[in-house]
Amino acid sequence: MGRPKQLLPLGDRTVIEHCIRTIAEAGIRDVVVVLQPDAGDIAAAVHALPVKTVFNMQQGSEMAESVRTGLEAVSPGATGILLCLADHPLVMPETMRSLTALHTAHPGSIIIPSFNRRRGHPTLFPLRIIRDIRAQHTLRDVISAHEKEIMYLNADDEGVLLDMDNPSDYELVLGRFSR
Repeated sequence: MGRPKQLLPLGDRTVIEHCIRTIAEAGIRDVVVVLQPDAGDIAAAVHALPVKTVFNMQQGSEMAESVRTGLEAVSPGATGILLCLADHPLVMPETMRSLTALHTAHPGSIIIPSFNRRRGHPTLFPLRIIRDIRAQHTLRDVISAHEKEIMYLNADDEGVLLDMDNPSDYELVLGRFSR
């Protein structure tokens, strides 16, 4: 992308600001942002927002290491972790509310949103399951080890699929956002 995708503009905010505000609109109050140590510009962008910021000191590590780092900052009373990715900025607050409501009804399940029968993000993990990331190499390994506990939320939300891996993806997100 040529610069951090979290800082790309999306309307009158950056992508990461938009994501965090969406999470807040969904009623989620305990938000932990995990950054790489060289992400000072991103840390500055979220500084005034209601989040805890922690740093994954293992530069270039897999996402699983960021999850391990973030788990250390989660409130002790948490029962689940909604793992949101900053490159999926168009997930609707209603989808996040539906994921958390399903977690309340089925607290032992991994809940994955889908759109048109395709898995998307964010995924909600019960805390007891996501802690397995300490023994597993990747999030896929955790999910594979707990296939019987997976539930799907059929979401009417294309945003669960739209990520920004390259400039054309970003242009698609911008087009959907402006609708």
